Amino acid sequence: MLPDGVSFAVKGHMGFKTIIEPFRVKSVEPIRLTTTVERKEYLRAADYNPFRLDSRKVIIDLLTDSGTGAMSTNQWAGVMLGDEAYAGSPSWNRMEEVVGSVTGMKFILPTHQGRAAERILYTQLGGTGKIFISNTHFDTTRANIEYTGARAIDAVIQESFDDDSAYPFKGNMDVNKLESLVSSHGPEMIGAVILTVTNNSGGGQPVSMQNAREVSAICRTHEIPLVLDCCRVAENAYFIKLREKGYESSTCREIALEMFGLADAAIMSAKKDAMVNMGGFLALRDQSLADACTQVLIITEGFTTYGGLSGRDMEAIATGLEEGFDEHYLHYRIASTRFLADRLHTLGVPVMRPAGGHAVYVDGGAFYAHIPPARFPAQALVCDLYITGGVRTVEIGSVMFGKYDGEGRPVPAKRELVRLALPRRTYTQSHLEYVAEVFAEVKHQKQSATGLRIVEEPRFLRHFTARFERL
Repeated sequence: MLPDGVSFAVKGHMGFKTIIEPFRVKSVEPIRLTTTVERKEYLRAADYNPFRLDSRKVIIDLLTDSGTGAMSTNQWAGVMLGDEAYAGSPSWNRMEEVVGSVTGMKFILPTHQGRAAERILYTQLGGTGKIFISNTHFDTTRANIEYTGARAIDAVIQESFDDDSAYPFKGNMDVNKLESLVSSHGPEMIGAVILTVTNNSGGGQPVSMQNAREVSAICRTHEIPLVLDCCRVAENAYFIKLREKGYESSTCREIALEMFGLADAAIMSAKKDAMVNMGGFLALRDQSLADACTQVLIITEGFTTYGGLSGRDMEAIATGLEEGFDEHYLHYRIASTRFLADRLHTLGVPVMRPAGGHAVYVDGGAFYAHIPPARFPAQALVCDLYITGGVRTVEIGSVMFGKYDGEGRPVPAKRELVRLALPRRTYTQSHLEYVAEVFAEVKHQKQSATGLRIVEEPRFLRHFTARFERL
């Protein structure tokens, strides 16, 4: 639980109640305001899958926080400084230096985004019969692992499933379950243990340093690689600073560096906490593994000093990674997410509490309790939020994580969540208040809501391209 004297409250700057955005708006992008009639037709034409919508037909886009944030003036200045040399670019040198200082790892491989780093690493560590254990695998992580023939198993703590629990680190891994899985399958069959910070599919909830230490100790005892999925490591570090005893005076970069020190490898989609529109990296300690991954990088992404990125991308990543640890920014970021979660809670919307770092998670199964999991209640809520107010969100439930058993019968996910991911430095308080009003209207009409069925789906990552029809 929380140490004495620490609360979940995020107070304003300089003692004032109001928490302001620690930036000024320098450039604006117009939003096209659509009508309900238009949106009904747009969504029908998109086969009730918001991923298929044209973004110009969206008013507030909370589909993802990945690559959708606003870059700073310094990042845009870096774009102009980007050196586009194929080999040995000084922009790569700067990115390598910043990533190395943040992670403490020696071998840095640039990639065009996080899932490319996942594919490179898990191709080396995976294979038929292998097991990967995570606090919660995200969609691309699970897909990249299972594509190799390996199996992905989640081992998050039970508190993660209690929306009203005040437990401060609901993203933690269940170390007892981890030890049990290692014992039952054998250490030699564990491809890697993956600690995702913050725990995205687990509600954007943070992982404590103590939990990371315990997981690391188990991995080192059994000589199992520990991978840190660190795309939101700055937000996780800020939660540790707020909630974990002994870190009150540490900087977020110091906290992150300590956590990186517990891992053997790190994967980052820089489109999150590094606040860029494209980019990522794979960081490693072991030279032999780094050499093997480098060969795959060159074949599939590009040469070692650009890895699918332009020089301007690498300049923006280096600057964004430094800005992402600014504690005035993190203070505002966490407060904004909490603001929206509190507004929805006040309206009686079932939300995961306390709020996570990058998103608000709504229990779509509880919101539409009359729609069974087989009819995808969370996807139905996603559709109704768009039709009612032009708000695009994403389902994290049986569409994303549901499976079929050996006889082709659907097996629902454990939870039917709707994620409202907040792009960084993009929306203001009035935008979030509008989102709350849209929820209020959807809630008023919820008894008339109906479910959906899938009419077409791919084998992997079906939520991106599946087609639905309304029942």
